[in-house]
Amino acid sequence: MIRVLVVEDSPVVRQFLVHILGSDPELQVVGTAADGEAAVEAVALTRPDVVTMDVHMPKMDGYEAARQIMERHPTPIIVVSGTPDSAETTKAFRAVEAGALAVLERPAGFGHPEQEASAANLVRTVKLMAEVKVIRRWPRARPSDIAPPLSTRSYIKLPPTDIAVVAIGASTGGPPVLQTILSQLEPSFPVPVLVVQHIATGFTEGFVEWLGQSSKLPVQLAAQGEDILPGRVYVAPEAFHLKVAHGRKVCLSSEEPENGLRPSVAALFRSVAKVYGRQATGILLTGMGKDGAEELRLMREQGALTIAQDRESSIVHGMPGYAISLGAAAYVLPPERIPLALKDLVAGARRNGVCAIHSPDKCVEGA
Repeated sequence: MIRVLVVEDSPVVRQFLVHILGSDPELQVVGTAADGEAAVEAVALTRPDVVTMDVHMPKMDGYEAARQIMERHPTPIIVVSGTPDSAETTKAFRAVEAGALAVLERPAGFGHPEQEASAANLVRTVKLMAEVKVIRRWPRARPSDIAPPLSTRSYIKLPPTDIAVVAIGASTGGPPVLQTILSQLEPSFPVPVLVVQHIATGFTEGFVEWLGQSSKLPVQLAAQGEDILPGRVYVAPEAFHLKVAHGRKVCLSSEEPENGLRPSVAALFRSVAKVYGRQATGILLTGMGKDGAEELRLMREQGALTIAQDRESSIVHGMPGYAISLGAAAYVLPPERIPLALKDLVAGARRNGVCAIHSPDKCVEGA
């Protein structure tokens, strides 16, 4: 049995979540809490395998509760939020910074056409997160707790090349990894970064804003037909595949989901392989399923340099693990080494300037 603690300030919603989770024979709700203070105490008393955490609560919000839980009794935490507004998404992603593993929209109510699917997604995520081995977060990152910089001798330098784009795909556990990578890239980084992150409906804009707070590069939602410019991060919007058009412009598509997902990493990687070929770098990060793995192999076959996140640092090693099994990844790296690799790779782009990364061709969909 997987033991679950439900943290939610609304009595009606709390009972709703208890009902959904308790209906699965593999899950046992061992307690509930109506605010963050009670949640921290309940974790110590019940020692659950997973906590579902609301973010907007009295006394102590979900961010502070997640931070204290990860400092005192490290436990997998899933943020379960109602219809997100700007303030709520900010708190949700602050909880991710504090150690929460995933952000989900609260399941739809009874009678809603999406009720069954959204409830099943919550149950599936709880089961998956119960398998994650979380680590203690140290209080307020004392100077002695900060890890020393990586020795250059512990890192295999990559040869500089004329890359013109970096394409990144991520799912469960991806937001903090993306934050780690983007925060280490300098404002002078000379190529664009395209990102597909599987995330709950309603959270994409908040996710982009949150990433932008730590990134030295501007982070924005991709818009149909805009030029893909160096030194910018373009994130796939909700319900649209992010592709690249000939002329290296954004192409958003509402075509059928791939691997059950829209946006899909597969659509991005396939279009990048077609338009950029060997001038691309593809990176597949933590996530459940296989989205993007076959297409990462396609990128490698086209001459692109490809990277997969290693097992040890992945919350869920499904996507990168499958890519590795296919021989799709030229390099397998932890998150903190990926920006170092990218800095080595872009030396060619810096040498050749913007002309190497921007084409004046007419924009027509080519993905």
